Amino acid sequence: MFNSNITSATVLIIPGLREHVADHWQTLLAQKLPRVRSVAPLEHDKLSCAARVDAIDRAMTSVDGPIIVVAHSAGVMMLAHWASRRASHEVHGALLAAPADLETPMPPGYPTIDALDEHGWLPIPRDLLPFPSIVAASSNDPLTRLDRAREFARAWGSRFVELGAVGHLNPASGHGEWPLAEEFISQLATPR
Repeated sequence: MFNSNITSATVLIIPGLREHVADHWQTLLAQKLPRVRSVAPLEHDKLSCAARVDAIDRAMTSVDGPIIVVAHSAGVMMLAHWASRRASHEVHGALLAAPADLETPMPPGYPTIDALDEHGWLPIPRDLLPFPSIVAASSNDPLTRLDRAREFARAWGSRFVELGAVGHLNPASGHGEWPLAEEFISQLATPR
């Protein structure tokens, strides 16, 4: 059960490049939350980092009061870009799950490094985040080596949590519901 402090914050869901997937843990989590918003899927410029940052900003602007961000995969990198450029909203904390390392070659079917660079994703910002955060990473994620996830967490000032061998923490790796997300959100919602 969620900490009672969660009711005072809105959870903002930031999915990765594949956007909203019906059986993804973020989608299932959103259905359970008392106050939730999701970054809207893009109609155009789907690979544009600037368009993704603008979409985050629009979603944040639509929220009154504190926000807890729940980002997954490339959504983590979208938030890092947003934080390095804008970060003007009241973000209480962020869960950064299975960050996608866009600086290293990804498996077939994902954008190339050249395409990501052309669309403004590189380099990945390594600025200290201006809000508390938790990076939760897998030891066998095909999109990010564990040492790289740990490096991102250190640069961002995030608490690092190794999840074990859970793949990319998505339906393709056997994940639907992810109850640990609720625990992390409750931790982020607890006043410091």
